[in-house]
Amino acid sequence: MAALGVDVNTGNDDKETNAVGNVPESVLRRDQARLDEAERRRNVKENQSVTEEKIDYFTCTFNAERAALEEMISTCNHGDRERAAKILEEATMKFQQLQKFLNDSVMFLSQYELRQAQASLRNLQSSLAEKRDEALPKKKFAFRSRNTDKKPTPSEQQSTVKPASNVAGFVVVDAAVPVDQCGASNAEDQVIIRQAEEIQQRDVLLTHLTNCKVRLYGCPSTLHIKNISGCEIFCGPVSSSVFVDQCTDSTLVFPCQQLRTHNTTNTRIYLHVTSRAIIEDCRGVQFAPFTWTYPSIQDHFKVARLDPDRNNWTDVDDFNWLAAGTPSPNWTIIPEADRIISWNSE
Repeated sequence: MAALGVDVNTGNDDKETNAVGNVPESVLRRDQARLDEAERRRNVKENQSVTEEKIDYFTCTFNAERAALEEMISTCNHGDRERAAKILEEATMKFQQLQKFLNDSVMFLSQYELRQAQASLRNLQSSLAEKRDEALPKKKFAFRSRNTDKKPTPSEQQSTVKPASNVAGFVVVDAAVPVDQCGASNAEDQVIIRQAEEIQQRDVLLTHLTNCKVRLYGCPSTLHIKNISGCEIFCGPVSSSVFVDQCTDSTLVFPCQQLRTHNTTNTRIYLHVTSRAIIEDCRGVQFAPFTWTYPSIQDHFKVARLDPDRNNWTDVDDFNWLAAGTPSPNWTIIPEADRIISWNSE
């Protein structure tokens, strides 16, 4: 009986083993596929949850910082110039921080969310500029006439200005503006030169210029270019962003962390950008790598904290062209044979 029991148990064990071993391979594959799909869905859900948390954090933080900045700007008035200057300086710093926060969040934001945030930044930028004009009005200045016989003042003699004979058809001017504002505006057929000590880590505004040549030998904090026609604008490394709006038939040459271009036509941009370039409502914009140089430019790259070996000049996002896989018709790359690789030193 004991032997029989052993035989019976052994037979049962073999039968159970055979039952497990004879499971069809198709059933095993189907079970594995089901497990893989469940794992994939769980990962997608987790990633979606993380992204939603990031978006919620961005929205909450961005809106809070924007509201605080708007409140700060509104407290600035023209009654106390010194206090207004301090508030505007702090507001400018916070604006740049908010802009960097958006730049760092671009990867998980939708196009709609990105557009909304950019619109808010443009409104803040306009409010900041308007408040600066109101609280810190610019002193009036005039460009020198090419036929004037007036002797230069001592301060004009100290300015670094090239003689008009170096640039045919143009009058070279210092385009001096008050200490509270850096840049030039309302000029035609002029050459405007700024040295590093004048623009170092400051906001530079160039507006309403026609057929002008601008040379900025230094590293601004930001560069604003607006209402420009037929101009050549060269600038050293910009620490944060370059904003271009309503520019036509011009050549722009600069390194920066980020480029935002709006309402611009028939313009060539020789660009060094470490983040990305964005265009909107533009047409006929052409890009090539940055090729300008001048003494101390490598030092200015360090001051601006830009990597001279990292240039994403072909990484251009067109907010008016969302067709994936199809190049935007609004911008092109300048063919190598047509690029300028050596610029005049004026």
